[in-house]
Formats: sequence, structure tokens, C-alpha cells
Amino acid sequence: MKLIYNKYLPPGNFHGINLFGIVFVQRRWGRFNDYQVNHEGIHTLQQVEMLFVFFYVWYLVEYVVRLFLCRFDTDWAYRSISFEQEAYANEHNLDYRRHRRFYAWTHYLTSAAKQQKRPTKRPKHPQRRKEMGE
Repeated sequence: MKLIYNKYLPPGNFHGINLFGIVFVQRRWGRFNDYQVNHEGIHTLQQVEMLFVFFYVWYLVEYVVRLFLCRFDTDWAYRSISFEQEAYANEHNLDYRRHRRFYAWTHYLTSAAKQQKRPTKRPKHPQRRKEMGE
């Protein structure tokens, strides 16, 4: 996995985007910490096991389904995606990628469907995340 810091990708308020194992990070957000790198590394493993293209197809379809289930709350739908659930649940476990089972994200398909609770909002600014201990 390679990190590329730049001015333009990803657009908007996204901090990073993982495209085929290359993570693009906007410079304005600063450098990624170990947990953010781990989060994107988990996505890279998910992409590899789904041969990249199927990952993006599944991600998009699941997002659209979650959008309806989450009453068009985009943040809630995003955090309900099984790939994101796995990455957020394990981003603080820096050994997780070494011990992760294939298709571990499928466990979160059923757990996300059962929960369907609105997630607590995380501050968008990285400094505020540090203050909250993340």
C-alpha cells in the first residue's frame, strides 16, 4: 500500500481514498496516523480478496441499499457498509491485518443489518479527534 499526499484527491471533506491499494490523502488534513494507515490497509486486503473490481461494485451496491435502510442519512449509510464496519472496528488493532481471516467483512453484513443504529458523530477535524483520544 502506498500513500500519496496531494492537493486534490479525494474531493470534499474526505481525508483519504484507497484506489487499487494506493491511498490518496489531501495535504490539508495532515499526515495519516498509524490507525488511519491501518484502516486503509484493511481496505486494501478487502480489495485484493475481491479482485479489486468486485470490491468497488459491492461497495457501491451496498452503499445504495444502506442509504435506503438509513433513511438517506449519508454518514450513517457509509458507516453501515460492511467494509467500513470491519475497518473501523479494527483500525486500532495494529496486528489485525496479520491475523485477519479471508472475507472477514462478511461477518459485518449481518451485524450491520441487525443494529441499524445511527452512529455517534465523529468530529471531522483531526485535532478534535486527538482531543477525544482517537
